[in-house]
Amino acid sequence: MAKSRAQQYSIGVDFGTNSVRALVVDVADGSELASHVYAYPSGEQGILLAPADPNLARQNPADYIEGFVQSIRGAVKAAKKLPGFAPDRVVGIGIDATGSTPLPIDREGRPLAMHPQFASDLAAHAWLWKDHTSHAEAAEITDRARRSGTGYLAKCGGTYSSEWFWSKILHCKRTSPKAFRAAFAWVEQSDFVPAFVTGNNRPESMPRCICAAGHKAMYHEAWGGLPSEALLASIDPDLVAIRRRFAAPALPADRKAGGLVPELAKKVGLPAGTPVAVGTIDAHAGAVGAGIKPGTLVKIIGTSTCDMMVVPMDQELADVPGLCGIVPGSIVPGMYGLEAGQSAVGDIFNWFVGRLTPAQYTSQGDPHANLTRAAEQLRPGESGLLALDWNNGNRTVLVDPLLSGLLVGQTLHTTAPEIYRALIEATAFGALTIIRRLEEYGIAVKDVVNCGGIAEKNPFVMQIYADVCNRPMKISRSAQTCALGSAIFGAVVGGAYKSTEQAQRRMTGTRDTVYRPRKAAAEVYARLYELYRRLHDAFGVIGSEQSVYRVMKELIAIRNQMRK
Repeated sequence: MAKSRAQQYSIGVDFGTNSVRALVVDVADGSELASHVYAYPSGEQGILLAPADPNLARQNPADYIEGFVQSIRGAVKAAKKLPGFAPDRVVGIGIDATGSTPLPIDREGRPLAMHPQFASDLAAHAWLWKDHTSHAEAAEITDRARRSGTGYLAKCGGTYSSEWFWSKILHCKRTSPKAFRAAFAWVEQSDFVPAFVTGNNRPESMPRCICAAGHKAMYHEAWGGLPSEALLASIDPDLVAIRRRFAAPALPADRKAGGLVPELAKKVGLPAGTPVAVGTIDAHAGAVGAGIKPGTLVKIIGTSTCDMMVVPMDQELADVPGLCGIVPGSIVPGMYGLEAGQSAVGDIFNWFVGRLTPAQYTSQGDPHANLTRAAEQLRPGESGLLALDWNNGNRTVLVDPLLSGLLVGQTLHTTAPEIYRALIEATAFGALTIIRRLEEYGIAVKDVVNCGGIAEKNPFVMQIYADVCNRPMKISRSAQTCALGSAIFGAVVGGAYKSTEQAQRRMTGTRDTVYRPRKAAAEVYARLYELYRRLHDAFGVIGSEQSVYRVMKELIAIRNQMRK
């Protein structure tokens, strides 16, 4: 179908863990015209690491600025080769970023890391979402909040995480006081980028997104925004100043952050003043791009997972222990946004391939593909193996970064493909645990839509997820759901649609391929899941009386049955 000459476009900019992607989208139907990826040049695949501390993960905020320019410039340049596209037909830009990824800034909004005296100070850079150095501070914040009797933890699952805003800031003060004292304020990456590109850099006025504020900083309208100065002062008095320099109220992503400043507009090839939406968290944008609606669970499957649902604001909703937040307007404006997730999925597979896989699977071709072909030949339960998916801690439902991975049942005959399959199954069991927690508290999961590279490219993983969860697994139509979700917000702030839901109906969808559970496999996985839960509770739940004595023996019984 030929495009109208008056066709309109939007751009979604997706800041991920290792790179940033810009996507040019036709607002009429969500079709994707062009994209460009800019890999962060700093550190190892964009991450600044410290060999002495495996929990540390930082990023250079200069990469965000250059990434915005290079990704949009490249996408616009590619789109201009197509008939009908013109830069002045871009109605708006949406931006998503990882979270919680806070960074210290000066009073003008300039990242501390961009000051020469702090360029080599890792504490002055952005504290990436996967940084777990602040686990002690997170435990302290959890304890203080619980004893305060204020209910601040009720909307974020009952436990504050080392991945989140306040724990990282507090850890900076205690371990890097020089950087802490030099910072005027702290902002999330999802706030910094929209503020920088619209020239609204000052922290007291910088638009703050409800996604990061609500899910990572204990912001909620029920208590008037951020936690009280009294609570923060009881944790550390210096946190009060951070609170006072936070521009309230936090805003949903269908609101305009400002217009693209002329200097950047010229660099990227767009008109100055192009509307820019308030930022959002990358996975939340992905949920929007996957067409999330009430009853639909969207799983963004990558290095980790984020699992999201929305619930109408007029529906009674219980506080769900272990979730990463229940926040009004955080995913789809006008609905409660619910976030859960797993701290490692693809990272576990990559760890096994990179560290432990024999040369016969790595010397030629893609080792993941080689292991997958071999693992596909195994029946569920045939290996006698069972793993826990906690190699990077547990995000939901235990919220404990100090948990670690476990493999039970290996023998002198255990093979690499058997372990690889057991690790995949473990992540599926973790996914089922999240689904069961939601449904335990009255939130019906009627539909599951998956997105991300693993969901799109690995039918083996998706079939195991369908069998373990015993429900169909759908795949988002877009291969770039986070960028598409941001483009949807760009379309809304640009006036192409009146609401996010209206834009979603036109711009999103699922693929024809659906992975359906296989009855025999689902029955075996139901038995294995009960053993997984024994391990889960025995190692992860304080005071659990769960016995693991029979686990090895029952695994052997299942193994012997499946091998007959």
